[in-house]
Amino acid sequence: MVSQKIKQVKELVLDNCRATSGEIEGLTEVFVNLELLSLINVGLCSFSNLPKLPKLKKLELSENRIFGGLDILAEKLPNLTYLNLSGNKLKDINTLKPLKKLDSLKSLDLFNCEVTNLNDYRESVFTLLPQLTYLDGFDREAKEASDSDPEVDGFDEEDEEDTLFDIYKTLLSFSEDDDDDVDDDDDDDDDDDIYEDEDKDSLCGFFGYGWGQDEEDGISGEEEKVVHDSEEDDDDDDDEDDDDENEEDEEENRKGEKRKRETDDEGEEDDD
Repeated sequence: MVSQKIKQVKELVLDNCRATSGEIEGLTEVFVNLELLSLINVGLCSFSNLPKLPKLKKLELSENRIFGGLDILAEKLPNLTYLNLSGNKLKDINTLKPLKKLDSLKSLDLFNCEVTNLNDYRESVFTLLPQLTYLDGFDREAKEASDSDPEVDGFDEEDEEDTLFDIYKTLLSFSEDDDDDVDDDDDDDDDDDIYEDEDKDSLCGFFGYGWGQDEEDGISGEEEKVVHDSEEDDDDDDDEDDDDENEEDEEENRKGEKRKRETDDEGEEDDD
């Protein structure tokens, strides 16, 4: 199952992963559909373990310690269109001779290699490799390559669209396999809902806004609750004050009635 998924991979980027003893490890012919391989700054100095990758079009090998062995590239990567060897230990034009076998090679980058310091370097390379369109990002007339030119990176627009679609399908297949391994009972669904709610609450707390509420309101659900509770407390205090005033009024009324009765009683005694 794993090997089947590896066969679907079209792009592999291993930049800054250290090579074992300067050689490629773990990269096998199982990557039969690989079209892009990037091994930038991995400490590579030998291609002895390089598998045959018949569909590979773009190879990134900058910032390594490569000084030769390009005949292996020509043998194992027959359809290569773009090769970046910048920042390596290439010193002589003759070291590049094996690349003549790569009929599809359109773009070669040797920037920061010692070979670029030779007299008539560009003319010599274009003469040696007539199939080239660009050397170090410039054509024979020293015109800089356009970013939209497919020969610069080894891919045309259709290839890029197909690659993105294939990557999507591969990721989707991984996801579907993971779903098959998961038990779909209701308890797990409930747990997922709980975790989702907790995530939402965390987001709300972080940004200070209620879930699904416009930020312009400027008041979170928690703040609204506090305001509402505060208003209720104020209402309760007002009710208590009203009750106290009513009790005082009743007390005054009772005292007034008592004084009135006492006055009436005194008047009756005087009449007697």
